[in-house]
Amino acid sequence: MKFGVSTFVTDQGIRPAPLGRALDERRFDSLFLAEHTHIPVERRTPYPGGGDLPEIYYRTLDPFVTLASIAAVTRHLLLGTGIALVAQRDPIITAKEVSSLDLVSDGRAVFGVGAGWNREEMENHGTDPSTRGRLVNERLRAIRELWTKEKAEFHGEFVNFDPVFQWPKPVQRPHPPIYVGGGGDAAFRRIAELGDAWLANSESPEQLRPQIERLREVAGREVPVTVYAVPEDPDVVEGYQRIGVERVLFYLPTMPEAETIARLDAMAQVANRFR
Repeated sequence: MKFGVSTFVTDQGIRPAPLGRALDERRFDSLFLAEHTHIPVERRTPYPGGGDLPEIYYRTLDPFVTLASIAAVTRHLLLGTGIALVAQRDPIITAKEVSSLDLVSDGRAVFGVGAGWNREEMENHGTDPSTRGRLVNERLRAIRELWTKEKAEFHGEFVNFDPVFQWPKPVQRPHPPIYVGGGGDAAFRRIAELGDAWLANSESPEQLRPQIERLREVAGREVPVTVYAVPEDPDVVEGYQRIGVERVLFYLPTMPEAETIARLDAMAQVANRFR
C-alpha cells in the first residue's frame, strides 16, 4: 500500500517548500491539494461536513502554483490536485497548467478532478450547477485532446475550438493520470470513460467495499483506488489494505511548520508499519 497526504495549503500554515521537503524525507509517495478559487460570503449550499464552513476553504493557495514550487524542492513526490474543480476552470488554460507541472516535475503530476459541491462558487464562474456533470466530462475530453494531439480541436455542447497548437505536451504518456473524485454511478461512469483511478472519500472500509465492487461493474475493469482524508489509525489503514485500496491519503490539518512536522512524523510512524 502507498501512503500520501491530503491537505489545504493556505497563507496561515506551513509554506509549500518546507512541506514538500518534509514529505519527501518521510517517504510519502504523494501530495494532493484542495482547490477553491473563492467562497461567496452569502451561501445557500450547506457544507458537506456539517456546521460552519472552515476558513481554510477560502484561504487556499492556487494548487498549481503551490505544486510547482514543491516540485522544485522534491524528487520523488507525486504532485496531485485533490480535487481541481473542473466545472470552474477553462479547459485550455487547465490543460497547459497540468502539462507544465508535469514537465517541470519530470512527470510527477496527477490530475485529481471533481464536479464540486458549492453551487454559489461555481455560479460566480458562469457555471450552471444543474449541468456541471456534463460540463466536467466535456472539458476533460477537450483537455485530453490538447494533451495528446499535435493539432487539437473540440466541438461540443460547452467547449468549442477549431484546430490549435498547444505545448508543452505532458511528460507522462499518454497523459498524466486522471483521478476522479466523488461517488455513485455518475462518478463511476466518468471513471469508466475518462479516468485512471478513483479518488474516494474517507468512508470506512466496510462502507467502501461495496462501492468498489459497483465501480468495477460500471467500469468493466479493475480501477485503482486512493482514499482521501484518512485518519492515521492503524486499524483503519489495515481495513483499507484488506479490501485492496492502492493508496491512502492521511489528512493533514493546516498548521504552522513546527506543528506540521510533528504531525507528519506521527503519520510516518503509522505508514512504516505497513511498508
